[in-house]
Amino acid sequence: MGGDTALSLEGIKNETVDLEKVPIEEVFEQLKCNREGLTTDEGATRLEIFGPNKLEEKKESKFLKFLGFMWNPLSWVMEAAAIMAIALANGGGKPPDWQDFVGIVCLLVINSTISFIEENNAGNAAAALMAGLAPKTKVFPPLFIKFRLEDLKKKVHAMIDKFAERGLRSLAVARQEVPQKSKDSPGSPWQFVGLLSLFDPPRHDSAETIRRALNLGVNVKMITGDQLAIAKETGRRLGMGTNMYPSSSLLGGHKDESIAALPVDELIEKADGFAGVFPEHKYEIVKKLQERKHICGMTGDGVNDAPALKKADIGIAVADATDAARGASDIVLTEPGLSVIISAVLTSRAIFQRMKNYTIYAVSITIRIVFGFMFIALIWKFDFSPFMVLIIAILNDGE
Repeated sequence: MGGDTALSLEGIKNETVDLEKVPIEEVFEQLKCNREGLTTDEGATRLEIFGPNKLEEKKESKFLKFLGFMWNPLSWVMEAAAIMAIALANGGGKPPDWQDFVGIVCLLVINSTISFIEENNAGNAAAALMAGLAPKTKVFPPLFIKFRLEDLKKKVHAMIDKFAERGLRSLAVARQEVPQKSKDSPGSPWQFVGLLSLFDPPRHDSAETIRRALNLGVNVKMITGDQLAIAKETGRRLGMGTNMYPSSSLLGGHKDESIAALPVDELIEKADGFAGVFPEHKYEIVKKLQERKHICGMTGDGVNDAPALKKADIGIAVADATDAARGASDIVLTEPGLSVIISAVLTSRAIFQRMKNYTIYAVSITIRIVFGFMFIALIWKFDFSPFMVLIIAILNDGE
């Protein structure tokens, strides 16, 4: 295929036009297509340029993974001891200390094998869970459904009738009222002048959950497909701020003058949220935050959230999430609400602090042993075999 075609299609990746707000003909022009769609050759061309529409799965060689457990500070000490056992242990023309060398190598292999088996079993368990959560889809031929205008009017009238039965006798829109259907004139039609906006309030525990997260130093951002006004009102009710922007601000164009000078990554970092977003925006937000050295968690429930959940350092699928979202996540919640995330943060920090304390203790006690043996060997000329020092170090780690 020609290089000119590939070059022209490359521009689609970097387009800065909000396709939601431009005429349909301009959308086709931006996407380099028409109303008839793409031919097989054009589809193959785009597949080669953009790649398949799927989540990336990196396969790691098990052999290289096993060798990786031989490349860490403890393994370096054991490897250095093994080299010293055959190069410097006896000296003076004496044969190398093969017994110590073989013992050290065996301990190194055993230690790496145990670590590899534990890691591999954990990976297999996670893979089995993801396989059980893998989405299973049946594809049917496309169905085209047409609604007649009269049918749509009947549905609207039926909806208003339900409102009237429940006590909603009027809907005020631009100070006009919907006339009531009287019993005296059963055939008189309803006059539809507007829609009643129903507010979907947040969960009762959402505000408390966000407050606790902010107190723990977790920066919470709202990423929603709702309109900007709805996002700001929800953010105000939840106490998470109203410094929110439309998705067009992420594309580099149609920015307000107040934020035009801010780079996109800095805008994402400082904003309280974004409204009217698409799946690619969610993925880009997570990516930019990671580039700014943030540990990023992401919650979601739909198929459109799957790429961002997979990209995030901690993907969290909420209760009743789709199989695609569950399969792409690291954590799957089984109960409604997000309050359990706070418990997870507190537990993980407690585990981290314990591991940090143990690491400090282990390093300090190892330094004490190493310097103790060094002074004994240098001052009192005591001869320690490398294997004996290694055994003492392993027994010290087992305390």
